[in-house]
Amino acid sequence: MANRTSDKDRSRILFIAPAIIWLLTFTLFPLLYSLYLSLHGSRFLRVTHFVGLENYRMVLTDYRFWQAFRVTLIFVVSNVAATTILGLLLALLFNHPIKGIRLFRTLSTIPLFAAPVAIGYICMIIFYEEGGPINNLLITLGMNGINWISDPFWAKVAVCLADVWQWTPFAFLVLLAALQSVPDELYEAAALDTVSSWQTFIHITLPMIRHALVTVVLLRTVEAFKIFDIPFSLTNGGPGLATRTLTFNVYTTGLRDQNLGEATAIAFLLVIVMLSVTFVFFRIYRSQYE
Repeated sequence: MANRTSDKDRSRILFIAPAIIWLLTFTLFPLLYSLYLSLHGSRFLRVTHFVGLENYRMVLTDYRFWQAFRVTLIFVVSNVAATTILGLLLALLFNHPIKGIRLFRTLSTIPLFAAPVAIGYICMIIFYEEGGPINNLLITLGMNGINWISDPFWAKVAVCLADVWQWTPFAFLVLLAALQSVPDELYEAAALDTVSSWQTFIHITLPMIRHALVTVVLLRTVEAFKIFDIPFSLTNGGPGLATRTLTFNVYTTGLRDQNLGEATAIAFLLVIVMLSVTFVFFRIYRSQYE
């Protein structure tokens, strides 16, 4: 009996060992080593000496960090809101037996599988100021072309549009699945009570899909905080610092300036911000998961 129990214990250990090794190797060790780097000086990719919280002090007193923080918040708020709203509108529109809906669902997933860097380069062509398709269309309509890349405001808009285009299909598919799980009996009962479409949406549809909405908003918020590829390939963080995010600052500080200490300090501050937002998010919506 004891041998059989010990064999079961060995089997369990063998099954969970790969997961534990993966977690320690690719998650816990890089996290702890990054913390170690953030507390040490570093020049030319070499760790020099222990500096304590000096890297954090340098980062928090750098105007570039606060500018990148503001830009990141702009992208998070605008991209998450636009992605969720557009995804919900598309889900409501296609939550009916429409011819070709399967083909549309398949085509809508294409941006999700495209590399963000590739999307950035594609949008560079689309938003090209001299002869790009959008500006050519505006000029044809008798309007002035837009400085998509050289103007700080429109550069942010271009990055937001590219990111929203990539992630709206994700919100659309998740919310469409949630809508299709709502029982038809609820809508039939509402129709008998002559409830308006707006009241049906507010009192039936939204409460029934709130879990999916919360999931979409949370996942998109975390992803939006990490945005890097599109600003890197589309605007290179410019003009000036207009589209330089926190992750872009990690890249420039760590790889361009070869200062791993400050780069990892920025990364840890970003992790703290993301964990704080997630904590507040779950505190607000905790009742929906109980």
